[in-house]
Amino acid sequence: MRIEDLLLGLPLRKRRGNEGEVYLCTMKFQIGDKVLILHSNEEGEVIDIINNKMVMVDVRGVKFPAYIDQLDFPYFKRFSEKKLFSKKREKKYIDDVKKEKDSAQKISDGVWITFLPVMDSDEFGDEVVEELKIHLLNRSDTAYRFIYKLNYFGKTDFDLKNEILPFQDFYLHDIPFENLNDSPTFEFEFSLLQPHKEKAEHYEASLRLKPRQLFAKIEEIRLKGEAIFSHRLFETYPAKEVDEKLETGFMHSKAYDASQASRHLEPPRSVVDLHIEKITNDWRGLSNHEIVSLQLKTFEKYYDLAVAHMQPSLIVVHGIGTGRLREEIHEQLKHRKEVKTFVNQYHPAFGYGATEIFFEY
Repeated sequence: MRIEDLLLGLPLRKRRGNEGEVYLCTMKFQIGDKVLILHSNEEGEVIDIINNKMVMVDVRGVKFPAYIDQLDFPYFKRFSEKKLFSKKREKKYIDDVKKEKDSAQKISDGVWITFLPVMDSDEFGDEVVEELKIHLLNRSDTAYRFIYKLNYFGKTDFDLKNEILPFQDFYLHDIPFENLNDSPTFEFEFSLLQPHKEKAEHYEASLRLKPRQLFAKIEEIRLKGEAIFSHRLFETYPAKEVDEKLETGFMHSKAYDASQASRHLEPPRSVVDLHIEKITNDWRGLSNHEIVSLQLKTFEKYYDLAVAHMQPSLIVVHGIGTGRLREEIHEQLKHRKEVKTFVNQYHPAFGYGATEIFFEY
C-alpha cells in the first residue's frame, strides 16, 4: 500500500495478482465530497457518481456532469489563500454593505433538451456508450407544465406529465444506447403554469434523432472534452395567434355578400382525405408530430373553405390508426359555432375512418 494513498484518504480495494495482494484506488471522489472546478476555480459538491470517469456536481444550485480529471480537492486552494497574519477588520455599517446582484449571471435563452452519454469500458478496454441520460433544462424565468412522450416508429414508449420551474434541470429518463438505432422522437407539449391572456394556450416541440447524426454528435463532444450535447426546443414561449377570421370579420360578420366573396376563393371540397400520402409526396422523412400537424393544417384549410362557400356538409377522411387525428379534429369541432353536428359512423366508402360534418349558418 502506498503512503500517498493513505494520506489522501482514498477508498481502497484488494486484488490478488501474481505477486501477492495489490491495493487499488476505486474512486477519487465520493458523494458529498467538496471539490474544486479547475477551469473556473469554483467550489462545488459531488452529488452523484455517473461512472469511473464522471461525477455529477452541484455548484450553488446548478447541477452538471464533470470529468474527474477536471476536478480536485479544494484544500490546497484554501490553505494557499490563508494569511499568516489576519488583516485588522474595519468597522462596517449596514449602509456600507453592498447588495448582492439579483441577476447572478443567469442566462435566459429558452428551454432545452440535453443528452449525457454514459461511457463504460468493454472487454477490450475501449470506451463505449452504454446509455443516454435525458434532461429537460428550463433556462428562462417562466414556469411551465409539460407533457413528454418518447416515440419509436409512431408508438409511444414512455410518457410523462410534470412541471418545470425557472432555471431548473428536470431529469426525464435513460435510453439504452442500442435503442438509438430506431430513430427515437422526443415530443413535448408546453403550457404556462400561470396562464396569460396574450400567450398561446400550448406550444408543441419535437426532436427526432437519426443514428448517423447522433453518433457524429457524440464523437464531436468527445473530441472537445465536453460531457453533454443539447437541442433548444424553443427560445421564447409564443404569443397567442391572432384569429384572422376575427380580424377581417369575414367569418362572423353578417354584412358581407357571400356570393361575391366566394368567387375569389379556392373551390371547396365535399370530401377531404387527410391520409398523409394524399397531402404530400415527401412524407417519409417526417416525424409523427410533423405528420399530424400537416394533417390538421390541411383540415383547417378545407373546413374554412367549406364555411366560406356555405356548404351544407363536409366529409373528413382521417383513417382509424391510433385515433389521435380523429380526436384532435373532434375536439376542434366541439368549439366551432358553424357546426350543427358531426358523426363518425360506418360509411360504405370509408368504413369508420371518416367524420361527416353538418353546418348551419
